[in-house]
Amino acid sequence: MGFLNDINSFLTRELGEFGPLIVVGVLGLFMILLTLPMLLNQPEDPLKKLKRDTTAAKPKSKKEQLRQRSHNEKLERFATFLEPQNADELSAMQLKMRQAGYQSKDAVRFFHFAQFALGILGLLLGFLYVLTREGGHDAMSSQQLIMYVLGPGAVGYLLPKYWITRRIAERKDEITAGFPDSLDMMLVCVEAGQSLDQSIVRVAKELQASYPALASEFEIVAYEMKAGKDKDKVLRDMGTRCGVPDVSSFVTVMIQSATFGTSIAEALRVYAGEMRDKRVMRAEEAANKLPTKMTLATMMLTVPPLLIILVGPSVKGIMELGNIGH
Repeated sequence: MGFLNDINSFLTRELGEFGPLIVVGVLGLFMILLTLPMLLNQPEDPLKKLKRDTTAAKPKSKKEQLRQRSHNEKLERFATFLEPQNADELSAMQLKMRQAGYQSKDAVRFFHFAQFALGILGLLLGFLYVLTREGGHDAMSSQQLIMYVLGPGAVGYLLPKYWITRRIAERKDEITAGFPDSLDMMLVCVEAGQSLDQSIVRVAKELQASYPALASEFEIVAYEMKAGKDKDKVLRDMGTRCGVPDVSSFVTVMIQSATFGTSIAEALRVYAGEMRDKRVMRAEEAANKLPTKMTLATMMLTVPPLLIILVGPSVKGIMELGNIGH
């Protein structure tokens, strides 16, 4: 016990009140980092290997090969830790990843793995900063130690979430900006005699260079229609994936047009005109907001120099008169 008390006193003297806790936490992180490679490289279960060899001997269809190729077997071992166990939470997380442009089945697992890895990396960087900080450790308080160690870990853990949020916002802006043009192209294709499926394929190809996010959504719709999925279901899924009100309204218009048997070209013509007007209104709104946003910057950049120019000579003259009076 005396040896442990000496270690505790040394750590408290060198690292502060939370010195023993910091050392235990760092040792725990190193144990985790050492355990992960061992878990990833653990020998395969003989039963699974026998089943895999038996399945490999059978000829596989192209669909099965693509399905297995899109699946990460290493992450499958940690699916319990890298995926929400609640079905609603998992579905909501998958929707967020699709809205951010990540269509892979393992996107949720990669997201949680990135949070875990960056969080541990941030903790290690914070601990190394505490150890290498100049001026000695006695100058730091307990709150500073906690902030320097846990702060980078929290930043690393929240960084993937911030990235996904930014990606979703950027994709929504891109889809909103390019959607009126896509409707005009689709209207031209439909009036030229193509079906809705063919026009969607054509629009996806034409938008690939200017609006890749919107083009990818139309490509998904085209592939799902070719696979035989119900058209109404495909369009509703597109509206849910995009998360843009304009796309959801377009889906509603297309479904109602098909339900009541009205002309798709006429519905597209009316809705495309509304989208063009809406884009002009958004541009006018942004232009009207610009003077208000520039007011503060204009005051900060013009008022101080103006005051110096107007008041400066008077202040200088007063100071000179004061010096003469003395």
